[in-house]
Amino acid sequence: MKLKNETTEQKLRGAYYTPLPLAAMMVNMFGGDPSIETVLEPSCGDGVFLDALVDAPGFEGLRAVTAIEIEDGEAHKLSRRMRGYEHICVMNQDFFDFYEENAGQKKYDLILGNPPYVRYQYLEETQRELMARILTAQGMKANKLVNTWVGFMVACVNLLSDTGRLAFVIPAEILQVVYAQELRLFLANQLSSITLITFEELIFPDIEQEVLVFVGEKRGEEKGIRIIELDNLEDLKSFDMDTDGFQKLQHVHEKWTKYFTDEEENALVARIRSDARFQKLSDTALINVGITTGNNRYFSVNQQTVAQYELKNVVRPLIGRSAHANSVYFRKADWKKNVDAGKPAYLIDFPAQDYETYPPKHKEYIELGEAKEEHKGYKCSIRDRWYRIPSIWIPDAFFLRRNNLYPKFVLNCCDAVSTDTMHRIKFYDGVSHERILLSYYNSISFAFTELCGRSYGGGVLEILPSEVGNIMIPRLDAVPIEQVRQTLRQIDRMVRREEKIEKVLDLVDQEILADCLGFEMDLCRRARGIWKKLQARRLRRG
Repeated sequence: MKLKNETTEQKLRGAYYTPLPLAAMMVNMFGGDPSIETVLEPSCGDGVFLDALVDAPGFEGLRAVTAIEIEDGEAHKLSRRMRGYEHICVMNQDFFDFYEENAGQKKYDLILGNPPYVRYQYLEETQRELMARILTAQGMKANKLVNTWVGFMVACVNLLSDTGRLAFVIPAEILQVVYAQELRLFLANQLSSITLITFEELIFPDIEQEVLVFVGEKRGEEKGIRIIELDNLEDLKSFDMDTDGFQKLQHVHEKWTKYFTDEEENALVARIRSDARFQKLSDTALINVGITTGNNRYFSVNQQTVAQYELKNVVRPLIGRSAHANSVYFRKADWKKNVDAGKPAYLIDFPAQDYETYPPKHKEYIELGEAKEEHKGYKCSIRDRWYRIPSIWIPDAFFLRRNNLYPKFVLNCCDAVSTDTMHRIKFYDGVSHERILLSYYNSISFAFTELCGRSYGGGVLEILPSEVGNIMIPRLDAVPIEQVRQTLRQIDRMVRREEKIEKVLDLVDQEILADCLGFEMDLCRRARGIWKKLQARRLRRG
């Protein structure tokens, strides 16, 4: 695998070596199985999986172990170290080349390892073509978001024997990211059982990458999927692979984070999705990313910069960050408070008129940006005029993209705009803005927010526009508008006082859903349990 030399060697190779206790546990899962005669390690690195394999009991029947390594130095060192084992063959080769040469000819009873995590942009064009052929041959799309570990998994599943098994250390993003949704469906269709072993503590702390152990089996009747949560590598000593807990796996595009909840909780979620008392948030509004400036630091400015460069007539009020949203309403007074605090509360919106007609101070600010090479970023560089931001419009509301305890949904009461740190909401004609705002602040919708979003680095919840659209909200058409406004005023005060959000949910669950609409409080309590469970798991990784 030839890689571009534009960044660190480790990042280019995606080489983060597996701790021996983890490799040994993965090997020991399969010890004593006489059906395992051939083993493949597609990216063996320093040989930790081979070390674990030769030391593990129960593999006396092995006929052949094939280990692939792209790096000359690593491959030669490992070859010398393993020369006493006649059944182990270390090959210095690109795994994707190996796959193309051997697909349909060789099959393996066990494939295990830690594939490289290399982003698409760090691959040479020929390497991209190799991976694309592997994916498209299985009806999957190859795009610029796909990481090499995805290609490794698809290729290795195809190299499994009819009763073969696979065990890989892979990024936990397989559970939820959009670019892996086709991989999830492929694995669901190809494997009879899937076990995902997660760890609360980071296995590779140097890269802050949450990983899991993926175990897939082809053999036997379909069992489904299960997630086993461990605290750390120490828990591997008492780990029992034979425990049950499989849930039926849906053969559809879906996130696997749903399997952190049990079957009863998943049944509740399915029931709510089909309940006519609810609707998707996307049924009420257009949900779009915030303004992509290409350089928030340059285009988001404070009052001092506005005065210095006389930008008053070419700026818009801006809600730039989550810290700028202090309640469920964003009013002019809230914006003015941010201005007075020196926050970047203005967005520059240079007009479409000819550049020569710009005032001298505006030209000076543009020239300052060019002197600092602010215009060379990708988004700015592809514009006709790099300093003119496209697609600026005033939304009715904002929904925070990345969040800690929960995402805020905020009504826009001062014609503000936002960068892409927030999503823009434009309600459809005839939709009551305040009813939709209130309909979000309840236990059921919060549970769906965790289910629809994804755990980002540091325990942050990230949620994309399409995922916001899938949040289920109760229909509040039968709630008198004055009661809606009165409740929102209470929520506004509670959020501004930084009271626990659970108090807000208690209020809406009881007074709106139960008392006004006749919802069962048990439904709210069970949904609250799902929200807290998923939130707690995410925050533990913070």
